[in-house]
Amino acid sequence: MPKPAKTVDAILCRKGFQRHTGDHVYYYLYVDGKKTAVRTKISHGEKEIDDNLLSLMAKQIKLTKKLFGDLIDCPLTHEQYVKQLRSDGHVAHAEPPRNAR
Repeated sequence: MPKPAKTVDAILCRKGFQRHTGDHVYYYLYVDGKKTAVRTKISHGEKEIDDNLLSLMAKQIKLTKKLFGDLIDCPLTHEQYVKQLRSDGHVAHAEPPRNAR
């Protein structure tokens, strides 16, 4: 089912993505304060994102279309999403804290 672009934008930003504008609006996932290779984009002026584009965006951010829907509709939390990305090898595991000497 199509989703309003403003809704997708707001949810992506709440789920750890940061917005960067250029020729399109790019979204990069940040984990532990570091930019990852996980990214997607929405064209400027896009009002509604159709099913085909939602599928492409899901692939870009390493999710199935169903899980992308869960990310947008909120059952999938940022923490669950990052855990999934880490288990699939798309995002590095957090480094253990260094011992202060």
